[in-house]
Amino acid sequence: MPGVHALAGELGSNHGTVEAALRLLEKQKLLIHQGPGRSRLIRLPREAKPDGPLKIAILDYDPLGLTESYAIEVQHRLIEAGHTAFFTRQCLHDLHMDLKRVSRLVANTEADAWIIGAASREVLEWFSSQTAPSFAWFGNRQGLPIAGVGPDKKPALAKATRRLIELGHRRIVLFHRQLQEMPGSSATDQAVHGIATSPYNLPHWTDNKTGFYDCLVKLFSVTPPTALIIDEAPFVFAALQFLAERGLRVPKDVSLVCMDGSPFFANSWPTVAHIHWDTSPVVRRIIQWVNHVAHRRSDTRQTLTPAKFIPGGTIGPAPKYR
Repeated sequence: MPGVHALAGELGSNHGTVEAALRLLEKQKLLIHQGPGRSRLIRLPREAKPDGPLKIAILDYDPLGLTESYAIEVQHRLIEAGHTAFFTRQCLHDLHMDLKRVSRLVANTEADAWIIGAASREVLEWFSSQTAPSFAWFGNRQGLPIAGVGPDKKPALAKATRRLIELGHRRIVLFHRQLQEMPGSSATDQAVHGIATSPYNLPHWTDNKTGFYDCLVKLFSVTPPTALIIDEAPFVFAALQFLAERGLRVPKDVSLVCMDGSPFFANSWPTVAHIHWDTSPVVRRIIQWVNHVAHRRSDTRQTLTPAKFIPGGTIGPAPKYR
């Protein structure tokens, strides 16, 4: 260990404070005193033993997330490891992403650690300031002192957008429920190649039973888009139903791209163009983080999982008559 004078100069502190800190580390048996005039030795701690099973609360964005295969796998693997892993009774959607409601839920939930799915910046900032360790499962987490993981969809989304532009599409609309929670999202890549983003390209809608449908009605009533990029599979099927009711064909009249994969796409014809990412690294990262928390190891590392654009039969040339 460097001496008191060297440490005081490096840290910009006085000698007395540094000496007191070194003595405290000796009491904690992290340093070994070798006598006057000799440097202290650093005692490398043995691998800490886990404190025991943890109670891990999973606060997802909405009930749809609870049915995802990787969400179920995370819960099962944590239970197999001896922990108690449970989904909260309310989701972030139920709480309207309201910080007061979220804090009330946390206060009334007995948990040692939290996994939060697709949360807003404000919510993740609050969790990162709490005593209980927390993990950002997707969400606007960049730059925050909180562990996290999620797919890196930006390159794949840019590739999908460029492909639509090559096919002659100019009226491209992206539906993203979390977009209003994530200013500066990669969705703004639609602005490349001269396509400026606007409320038309990135519409906001009321997130309720009729909000998505009402937004589609408004979009197609005056200047119909020729391509839709939709963030979640359930909304893709809702859009297909909407288009079928109006006699609009995919991809002849409207092209569709989903920003996520779905096992239901395997039975779809034409095949659905979508962005694919492997969920295995996401699951592994969460399990690793929980293991670190159980061993009292600090872990705020954020990782990204590569994603790729999978062309499908739901995209085609832009209609000339539009």
